[in-house]
Amino acid sequence: MKKVKFYPVKGYIDFQRNAISNIESFWEKEASKLEWFKHWDKVLEWEEPFAKWFVGGMLNASYLCVDKHLYSWHKNKVALYWEDEEGNTKAFSYFQLYREVNRFASMLKNLGVKKGESVVLYLPMIPELPIAMLATARIGAIHTVVFSGFSSKALADRINDTSAEVLITADLGRRRGKFIPLKEIVDEALKVAPTIKKVVVIKRTREDITIEEGRDFLYHELIKDAEDYVEPKPLESNHPLYILYTSGTTGKPKGVVHSTGGYLVYNYATYKWVFNISAESIYWCTADVGWVTGHSSIVYAPLLHGATVLMYEGTPDYPDPGVWWRIIEKYGVTIFYTSPTAIRMFMRYGEKWVKKYDLSSLKILGSVGEPINPEVWEWYYKHIGGERCPIVDTWWQTETGGIMISPAPGLELIPLKPGSATLPLPGIDAEVVDEEGNPVGAGIKGYLVIRNPWPGMLMGLYGDPERYKEVYWSRFQGTYYTGDYAMKDEEGYFWLFGRADEVIKVAGHRLGTAEIESSAVSAPFVAEAAVIGKPDPIKGEAIVVFAILKEGYKPEDNLKKEIINHVREQIGPIATPEEVHFVAKLPKTRSGKIMRRLLKAVIMDKPIGDITTLEDEASIEEVKSVYEEFKQMMKEV
Repeated sequence: MKKVKFYPVKGYIDFQRNAISNIESFWEKEASKLEWFKHWDKVLEWEEPFAKWFVGGMLNASYLCVDKHLYSWHKNKVALYWEDEEGNTKAFSYFQLYREVNRFASMLKNLGVKKGESVVLYLPMIPELPIAMLATARIGAIHTVVFSGFSSKALADRINDTSAEVLITADLGRRRGKFIPLKEIVDEALKVAPTIKKVVVIKRTREDITIEEGRDFLYHELIKDAEDYVEPKPLESNHPLYILYTSGTTGKPKGVVHSTGGYLVYNYATYKWVFNISAESIYWCTADVGWVTGHSSIVYAPLLHGATVLMYEGTPDYPDPGVWWRIIEKYGVTIFYTSPTAIRMFMRYGEKWVKKYDLSSLKILGSVGEPINPEVWEWYYKHIGGERCPIVDTWWQTETGGIMISPAPGLELIPLKPGSATLPLPGIDAEVVDEEGNPVGAGIKGYLVIRNPWPGMLMGLYGDPERYKEVYWSRFQGTYYTGDYAMKDEEGYFWLFGRADEVIKVAGHRLGTAEIESSAVSAPFVAEAAVIGKPDPIKGEAIVVFAILKEGYKPEDNLKKEIINHVREQIGPIATPEEVHFVAKLPKTRSGKIMRRLLKAVIMDKPIGDITTLEDEASIEEVKSVYEEFKQMMKEV
């Protein structure tokens, strides 16, 4: 790998330690970089585990993201580019975005939405989604974005938890040339979510849609009566900005509540540090706004900095695997932020699609959503970044509100290690601990915890403070438990291994699925892999690997043996896979996350359950077919 010229790490570590030892003065200085209507009375009010930041300060997210840019050269520069998979495009200058946000806010007021009330946004990746978020924040309401891939039941659960009375949706979303009937899903959800009194529908086609008189309204008709200006409401720093629900794969979905002041301060600071973002940046995060990555990385952080945001409604390989690279070339993207899952998919297709396009505009590459294994890191660095763009491998969560562990080129470009998220950002006291909460030594795996409050942290779980204490603060006294598995090396660099509950217990040994998957993918012929455990009468659990081969390789038994031996050699005999199965696709959500529970259901011969967020149903059908063939073969042996 060609080395980028990096600077010594000592200065960064000293800066990071000083920030931890003086967190109030440190964050006060960062908060002063934003424009406040009223200065705060107190930097931090900490009553473990509840934190209030910049108490008494008054500000408004909508004002900071749009209004403030009208008083500089940013006014007429592009704030938002939008494109869909059919090539339709839109562009909004900061002034045009300002105007649309104001009119949307006026519409919400005309519907009776007031400060502190929740508004549910069930929208595809269209410009009206960030506009609706900013408009809601402008009047002091609280937005709850529900990912448009969720089912009617998931939508109803979130509506019922917030008791929202207003919902914004569209007649449909587009994906892989197909239409997703969002309004129909809403109608089904509202049969069991009676609090919704008004539904606003953004109509995207000329087709007729079902309208319930007195409840449903068309956006293009309501907006005619909207005013061009709504004064941004000064809000106390700890006024909730939004509620965002976790996926709810285990138990009831958790409504994570983020503040206005602390969240904005944290994201303004971290995106400058991590991406060196500025008004000159053309910034593209490929996440869906329905996730926290989309909230922070598509809406609030880049707009706070006056950057140009790119928003794409589509998948990474439709109509062909070159679509993302074409978009980067077309818009001159400078910062590109995506997931390792997506990069692994492109590795499978090889470099031919990448080579068709000019990616020389790129300056920084980002990784988010899961640990990035070294082989993927190297491919990303070489073929997408041209061996000149640093990769910021970012670790964070819905609950943290912003990036916590990552390289920070905007401060000092420290030496990078493929596969490591490197070091905690300034002000973040992260540690790896054992079962008793004691810090472990270098090279020892343990649980990732955060030992001090930070401005981006969640205020709590909506309507459930006791659950907040139990889930995040009861495991280790006085520390925030992330639920992730990690390790530090001799230089203090952090290596993440995925969720601590995504662990396979083989003969009493705890092995992270992410670690085994990384090992499998490091085999030269493997593009992607998913690992699960199956019951074993002797070991407790046995390791099962589902793998996708790179182009040019055929699914043969000798390759299965090579994967088994490769993982055994890299991790140790205890990690030897029991089974390897080749598939053309892995079951993934529409946001690109592997649905391991579906794989486990197949091998355990249990009901598949809800698959409304499954990207491609053919993937799970293939897994079923492959596993049935395997079982039949085992009977015959």
